[in-house]
Amino acid sequence: MLLGSLLVLLLLGTAGTASAHAALESTDPADGSVLKSAPRTVTLTFSESVALLDDSFRVYDPDNRRVKTSSAHHAKDAGDTASVTLPAKLGTGTFTVAWRVVSADSHPVSGAFTFSIGKPSATTTPVSTAPTEDPLTGSLYDIARYFAYIAAALLIGTATFLVLCRPPNPTVLNKPIRTGWWTLLATTLALLLLRAPYEAGTGLATAFEPSAIPKTLTSRPGLALAARLLLLAATAAYLLRLRGRDRFGRAALGTGAVLAVGLALTWASAEHASAGIQVPVAMTSAVLHLLAMSVWLGGLTALLTVLYRSPTLDAAPVARFSRLAFASVTVLVVTGIYQSWRGLGSWNALTGTSYGRILLVKLGAVVLLLAVAGWSRRWTGRMVGAEVRLRVPELVRAGAGAGADGVSATGSASASSAGGEGAPTSGDDSKGGGDGSQDRGDGSQDRQDGYRRGLRRSVLFEVAVGVVVLVITTLLTNTLPGRAAADAQQTATSAGIPAASVTTVPFRVGNAGGKVQITLDPGRVGENSVEAVVYGPDGGFATVPELRLSFTLPTQKIGPLDANVKDEGGYWGTNTLNLPIAGTWTMKVTVRTSDVDQVSVSREVRIVR
Repeated sequence: MLLGSLLVLLLLGTAGTASAHAALESTDPADGSVLKSAPRTVTLTFSESVALLDDSFRVYDPDNRRVKTSSAHHAKDAGDTASVTLPAKLGTGTFTVAWRVVSADSHPVSGAFTFSIGKPSATTTPVSTAPTEDPLTGSLYDIARYFAYIAAALLIGTATFLVLCRPPNPTVLNKPIRTGWWTLLATTLALLLLRAPYEAGTGLATAFEPSAIPKTLTSRPGLALAARLLLLAATAAYLLRLRGRDRFGRAALGTGAVLAVGLALTWASAEHASAGIQVPVAMTSAVLHLLAMSVWLGGLTALLTVLYRSPTLDAAPVARFSRLAFASVTVLVVTGIYQSWRGLGSWNALTGTSYGRILLVKLGAVVLLLAVAGWSRRWTGRMVGAEVRLRVPELVRAGAGAGADGVSATGSASASSAGGEGAPTSGDDSKGGGDGSQDRGDGSQDRQDGYRRGLRRSVLFEVAVGVVVLVITTLLTNTLPGRAAADAQQTATSAGIPAASVTTVPFRVGNAGGKVQITLDPGRVGENSVEAVVYGPDGGFATVPELRLSFTLPTQKIGPLDANVKDEGGYWGTNTLNLPIAGTWTMKVTVRTSDVDQVSVSREVRIVR
């Protein structure tokens, strides 16, 4: 009953229509605003529901002293908001607000902004006062997640191979199953213990605070991990009950399938599939994707174990797994295409976001994995063919022997009545024929052993590439999806939260041309970094002897201000461009392509507070 309740909570908790990773839509007070009087509250609004931490807000005064605030809460009980109450007397100057929350897909997100009372201060608290990420905690949490994926694949895939492929010596798979179960148990406990410091961005000591585990168990990731522990306990009882069986009935198969789906659901309910568009479809796709991956890669490990530890293995289990692997790959391709579309949102995100670039790396690894799988499939076909050729003479001899037995029996009866001795002669001929057939069988056996060694090597390589794919998959689950990144930038811009300003300036000098892509970060009043990349007419990187940038604000008669960009090897840049006033600035780009050829092009850029 407890396990069922947890799974129901996980399913109901994923019914929202949020965007994976929360994006900050607005702040009250607005970022960079100057107020006449002190606000009573600070409220943030996000693109999806967020979970609050004990230290979700840190407010600093102009002297970098922390302001005492109320505990963080949801404004008007709206799950997509975070708010704190400020003291009545704040003074004047610029205040910095650092915040940290947990998005619906279980990933912490953080940021900072400023507002001023009366007038801005000459200096402000640096944004780095936001809660920092503890590198050791984050690394240990990620390592535990990697091994949890590998353990799930080993446990589910090996058990599936045992039940559906029916190897002749199933006891050799007991150790991989135990290893998968114990590793998944250990990593789940580690994730449960590390969850509190991971969310807060603090050190390992936070994990041992009395309130850490109980608080974690009230969150969706905590519920998912608790459900996984209960499912592991049920899986252990299930495996112990089936130990030693050679055949499995429908009830046993159905129970195993339910446990496997339940384990997969503990991942889908707490990661990217649980937030964003089409949540029910995404959850189903994520479960199928994880199960197919486990059956394929875990099954490969089981096959490799059997190939090395079962000298009597025939081709039948290998052929069964070949068909099972083909079905798994089909599911992986279909669900992978859907999840890629859902995570990216556009073709530009494939190369323009970290998620897209990691996805391209995963795609390359999967293509390599499929190539190796094809290699293994060819070895499987050769092994099956060799076994057929090996057994044909045996079947022929068995049929001939049955016929000879009938003739011999009749002949013996006749010989007995006639006093003849024909039977011994027939037996001698049979023995001689058997020797010839055995010689032919030895040659086929040698070829089959060679095919088996080739299959071992290809499967070993396939397993190694599969582990790399699992690691890349884990990286993807911890990366902001391209669709969410675009949504975050759009909502930030619409809310007045500046994102980096990117301007592309085409130019032409004589018969040659190109473009300059200029990035101003953060594209707001004050100090900005500048990165200018020159592209040739073919779209590739180009080098020029000189590039100059200057900025003018005609409405205020300011400028031109020289950006003083320098050649940084591959791009031109600076970190010291200071734009003092908000408005529409004119950016003048001068490109010199030779000693005598140069061109200047102007574009308008919007600089906000």
